[in-house]
Amino acid sequence: MATSAFFIPCVNLMGAGCLQQAVETMRAYGYRKVLMVTDTGLVKTGLAGRVTELLGGVGIATVLFDGVHPNPTTANVGAGLALLREHGCDAVVSLGGGSPHDCAKGIALVAANGGKIQDYEGVDKSAKPQLPLVAINTTAGTASEMTRFCIITDESRHIKMAIVDKHTTPVLSVNDPETMAGMPAGLTAATGMDALTHAVEAYVSTIATPITDACALKAVTLIAGHLRRAVRNGMDMEAREQMAYAQFLAGMAFNNASLGYVHAMAHQLGGFYDLPHGVCNAVLLPHVQAFNAKAAGQRLADVGAALGVDASAEAAIAAIRQLAADVGIPAGLTQLGVKEEDIPELAANALKDACGLTNPIQANHEEICAIFKAAL
Repeated sequence: MATSAFFIPCVNLMGAGCLQQAVETMRAYGYRKVLMVTDTGLVKTGLAGRVTELLGGVGIATVLFDGVHPNPTTANVGAGLALLREHGCDAVVSLGGGSPHDCAKGIALVAANGGKIQDYEGVDKSAKPQLPLVAINTTAGTASEMTRFCIITDESRHIKMAIVDKHTTPVLSVNDPETMAGMPAGLTAATGMDALTHAVEAYVSTIATPITDACALKAVTLIAGHLRRAVRNGMDMEAREQMAYAQFLAGMAFNNASLGYVHAMAHQLGGFYDLPHGVCNAVLLPHVQAFNAKAAGQRLADVGAALGVDASAEAAIAAIRQLAADVGIPAGLTQLGVKEEDIPELAANALKDACGLTNPIQANHEEICAIFKAAL
């Protein structure tokens, strides 16, 4: 039998109030000055200020970089890196969802290895671990706070680069549902469907293992039971906490079983049109799984059972569509501004992206075009 590896941060803090414990842990690690990578929205809400205050209370100085775009770019990484070097920071703290986490990974990786972020596109291109990174999560979806995946938009090529590197794994991940209470309904829905996509793609992966299977199916069950509640009432702390666990479990699954065509295609939509990643995943997920059902029907039947419907591929796909509709995801890509004439280029780039991913059945350019068109 083939060997398998399982990647995860050394320490992962979960549950209401764990942010304070995280700060104490960072003091124990000996950090003196950190670059906080976040976005302007979390500065405006006051959460970035609260974390800065907590860090200051244990003697850790903070340099703020709040220039992260929703789809972080090579320029964002360069700007953050310049600030880190200017102030001599000895660690990085990412605060937010996938965008700040991915940008922070890029900054920390280049800070330790030199060059530019484009040099690390692909799998395990770095020579040594990144600067220490603590990832404080504020959304329940991307799981970037605990994965070795880093997605950065290369503006010059209008594509999203996939950097999959064991050295981008944070040393500490923090999932405190109290930091997620203010997340708006639309973002809750998009990130929750992103987590569902991670779980489903990991479960039908050709390199899935019993460990990733267990994580994936439990994540699906938790999402089916709690995403609607979290979208309906953002202050439902039980739903928030269960979604935090769900997205973390989905992250454990795909961090080790990888992803498939949904992500390969969604990355192109995000890079080409600057669209929200979770929404693209949610629209594409049932269409890609309809294609996968030819080779992974039984696996999708297991997903159906985890979703609480009949154990069949058809029921699973229908339940995914219904969940997306219930939480307000657009019905098709046309509503997001995707144009049919762009599909051949999108499909060609998706196939290149998919070379580093796993999928139960291989597609050609014509088939990827057909999936995109079906999702319009």
